[in-house]
Order: sequence, then structure tokens, then C-alpha cells
Amino acid sequence: MKVAIVAGSKSDKEIMDAAREILDEFGVENDSFITSAHRSPHLTIEVAKKVDEEYEAAIVIAGLSAALPGIFATYTQKPILGVPVASDLMGLDALFSIAQMPRGIPVASFGIGKKGAKNAALFAIRILSLKDDVLLEKLRENAKKEEEDIRALNESVG
Repeated sequence: MKVAIVAGSKSDKEIMDAAREILDEFGVENDSFITSAHRSPHLTIEVAKKVDEEYEAAIVIAGLSAALPGIFATYTQKPILGVPVASDLMGLDALFSIAQMPRGIPVASFGIGKKGAKNAALFAIRILSLKDDVLLEKLRENAKKEEEDIRALNESVG
């Protein structure tokens, strides 16, 4: 099972890396692509079709008009997880663009930037865990570790 990570610009590499870090931590195979809905529309369609044929889901990172996740949702029925990028309007423009898709073109929308990319990766893992008990157990272990870390923090603040 594989997840694609797609960004609209090479300047989004840190956000791509945040998603990749989580997927790698859970042992989920992933590949990264850069394509622009506006500057390389033919390549965008090629990558979207590749996602449809070879991947279980795609994390699609985009800023400004954030058209990229919607384009991907047009060319595949696979889950598209949209991550907005902060720009002139602090990423609100991209967030609204991703969240306000027309009926029939669903895109899951996550928070702006690296935190959103990490949550999108975790959500992709949850989707994959529906058919993979090993991933499901890793998610449970991760949640347990998160709670243990918070409990330890409480002990240290006395």
C-alpha cells in the first residue's frame, strides 16, 4: 500500500517532508511529486492518473488558489487529503479553497502547513489501517505513547 505526497511548488518541500516523516515512521511506502495545477496542467493530470492507478491515497499540498487537491479529486476516486500552505493571507485563502470544493469533488481538508501535513499523513495511515491490522496496532501504540508522554510531562511539572 502506497501514499503519494504531491506539492504545487518546490518551496513546499518542508511540508512534504513533514508528511513523509510520519509515513516513514509507520513504514508506509510513499512517493513525492511536484506539479502545478496552473503551470504544468498536463503533468498534473499525468500524476493524478498515476495516483488513481498505483496509490491508495494522496496528500496534496497547495497554497494560494489551492486548485491542486481539487484537480486530483477530479481524476481519481482515491482519498485526496488537502493541506493548505501559508501565503499572503496566512494560508486562509488556500484553506478556504480546499474546504469549499463543489459537490461531487470531495477533498479532506487539514490544517495549514507542517501540522496539517502530519495530520494528513496520520489520517492516510488510518485509512490504510482499515485493511492492515499491523498499521492499526501501530496507530494504537502511537496513541498510547502520546498519552504516556503527557502523563510524564505532568509528573515533571509537579
